[in-house]
Amino acid sequence: MRIAIVGAGPGGLYLAALMKQLDPGHEITVWERNAPDDTFGFGVVFSDETLGGIENADTVVHEAMESRFARWSDIDIEFNGRAFTVGGQGFAAMSRKDLLRLLQDRAAQLGVTVRYRSLAPDVDELRRSHDLVVAADGLNSAVRTKYADVFGPSLDRRANKYMWLGTDRVFEAFQFFVKQTEFGTIQIHGYPYSDTGSTFIVEMHEDVWRRAGFDATEGTHFPPGVSDEQAVARIREIFADELAGHALLTNNSKWLNFTTVRNERWHHHNVVLLGDAAHTAHFSIGSGTKLAMEDALALAACLHEHPTVAEALTAYETERRPVVESTQRAAQASLEWFENIGRYADQDATQFCFNLLTRSRRITFDNLRERDPGFADLIEGGFAQAQGLPEPVPAMFQPFSVGGLELTNRIVVSPMDMYSAVDGVPDDFHLVHLGSKALGGAGLVMTEMVCVSPEARITPGCTGLWNDAQRDAWAKVTAFVHERSTAKIGLQLGHAGRKGSTRLMWEGIDQPLDEGNWEVMGPSPLPYGAGCHVPREMTRTDMDAIVADFASAARRATEAGFDLLEVHAAHGYLLSSFLSPIANHRTDEYGGELTNRLRFPLQVFDAVRSAFPADRPVTVRISATDWDPDGNTEHDAVEIARAFIAHGAAAIDVSSGQVTKDEKPAYGRSYQTPFADRIRHEVAAPAGVAVIAVGAVSSYDDVNSILLAGRADLCALGRTHLYNPQWTLQAAAEQEYRGPGAVWPAQFAAGRRKPPTSRTDAVRPRLALLRDTPQDTVHLRWTPGQAAR
Repeated sequence: MRIAIVGAGPGGLYLAALMKQLDPGHEITVWERNAPDDTFGFGVVFSDETLGGIENADTVVHEAMESRFARWSDIDIEFNGRAFTVGGQGFAAMSRKDLLRLLQDRAAQLGVTVRYRSLAPDVDELRRSHDLVVAADGLNSAVRTKYADVFGPSLDRRANKYMWLGTDRVFEAFQFFVKQTEFGTIQIHGYPYSDTGSTFIVEMHEDVWRRAGFDATEGTHFPPGVSDEQAVARIREIFADELAGHALLTNNSKWLNFTTVRNERWHHHNVVLLGDAAHTAHFSIGSGTKLAMEDALALAACLHEHPTVAEALTAYETERRPVVESTQRAAQASLEWFENIGRYADQDATQFCFNLLTRSRRITFDNLRERDPGFADLIEGGFAQAQGLPEPVPAMFQPFSVGGLELTNRIVVSPMDMYSAVDGVPDDFHLVHLGSKALGGAGLVMTEMVCVSPEARITPGCTGLWNDAQRDAWAKVTAFVHERSTAKIGLQLGHAGRKGSTRLMWEGIDQPLDEGNWEVMGPSPLPYGAGCHVPREMTRTDMDAIVADFASAARRATEAGFDLLEVHAAHGYLLSSFLSPIANHRTDEYGGELTNRLRFPLQVFDAVRSAFPADRPVTVRISATDWDPDGNTEHDAVEIARAFIAHGAAAIDVSSGQVTKDEKPAYGRSYQTPFADRIRHEVAAPAGVAVIAVGAVSSYDDVNSILLAGRADLCALGRTHLYNPQWTLQAAAEQEYRGPGAVWPAQFAAGRRKPPTSRTDAVRPRLALLRDTPQDTVHLRWTPGQAAR
């Protein structure tokens, strides 16, 4: 093959070397605009997984890298005058300059032609004259730009300011300095990469950057290789204590905004993107060099394994895209956490460290317990102490009070529509469904959305609370929960609005009924999506009637014995559609600015709060974002939560989306929790109001991690409880917890021990048992000139 590679960074050079080894007959040319020694940056970090792939593919490169690595296992965190060390991680780093030099040498040894200080020919010419063109030309890829209509790039430029620096202070571990200054929070990401130096990245929010005076050089153009010395001097002054007399080193050091690169496609005919040209991930979660070299490994393998370039490039993208997108999701969570780090300035130092370590949601409490049991004990003990408990217990099993309602644990069975009622009356199915979840150990069991009138239903199978027969049927459910379990039971009250009069979920979700339709209403005559009902625009008379329906249902909820009532103002139903500018185009006092869009939902909430006993809490569920550029964002969600709190909400249940069919949610592990986190820290916790996290929270480890980090007070799980109604009790057995936070019904008590999964009668050698005893955490530190200790 004739292969053209644009860009002689680590990804491009490594691909060239791999392809030459696979077939020395390949004719490979690499174009690089810079000189071979024009290397910007300091250190590069690798994971053991990546290094394993490099070792298998090219032992020469691996051995050269291995001889230059700084290795360590600890993370050191300094925050608010306290220092913490967490072990058991595992890192390897080296000088970027050394890495490039050894890859340059390897490419030369193998006969790769590298043209430095040379612009690549026009890519159309390269396409015609070569079998394969690889765009490894970085963040600002000219090749990607030329074919932007095909690749579909998305460049997300973030708000934080950061600068790559180095220091001759050699850190012994990965080092976070989180410093509270008069301007705000500034953080340092540092790590050693050799016997003589460390990477020193300074990062802060743009507002902090401006208050600190770093914007003095904002309009100055610095040529390549020239650093912003004025800013560097200021950083040296601010972090004098952390530098401890050591030098701050520059190398093309100037202020940057991180840009997340995504592409709809990575290849076009015989042109393929690699590394930063295809994707980027924030430096706080990994190395772009690492990802680029992993791309090179995958691309070389696919080209070798498949008979045509087209098949190989398809296989490459199929293999790498899921891995990269997973990394980018974690990186997105991490960069957003650092963008908002000032939010946690007053957090307890121990909890802050755990919050920082678990920011990407890839590391959890159980992960940390495996790596550093002592640190895990510190976290769990500190959380229990803050709750006034005499000894540590799993966070999920610690009690909590919502507006005076005492819950035995922090687990909520999330509202889930069952579409199984006749004329709105719950029956034995609902008794078994909700009763089983209560017997399963959850602290709070929520009903599905219970509708305030026949016209408020989503489907003909929805439950209601507009008559006494429904009230009496619900009373049987609440009586069972109260008599047979330690759980409390809450009612979610709502109105479908424009999403009503549709088929049962399993017959066609959101599709209008073929017969038996009823009129649907909304703030504006706008459908939920194509093929959906067009609602009638509500009048003031309609609003008054609906407010009365909510109040009447709340009174019946009291009579039915519910402990808590939740107003459903999420997911595109009536109150949610008033809140969203996508569904609400009104020009009167109920439309326009958010204050106006809040008016009717708050009137409903006030009516419910007045009709429900003052000693029982009323909460609200909101959609924290519409996942649509024209809709509400998390910034709006903070103000929406603030408004409901001012009107007496005892908790904010933070969900998202389902306001429009055009939404594009960023799904992932606990993907809605950052919204809950922000609302809790900015408005709820200061007001003494609880926050409930919900959405892709599926394991007890997820729950404990969310609670221990202070991201929410309670966790609601839905599908998890459908999979296993006894999920909470099983989680207690898995964690070997016995106590008031997980009370087994007497009839089930024999099952509270985790069943054996393999033989337990085998006699194991005593010395093997001794060797299997958990060992103390290994704290591997990088010590220049000595063996790692």
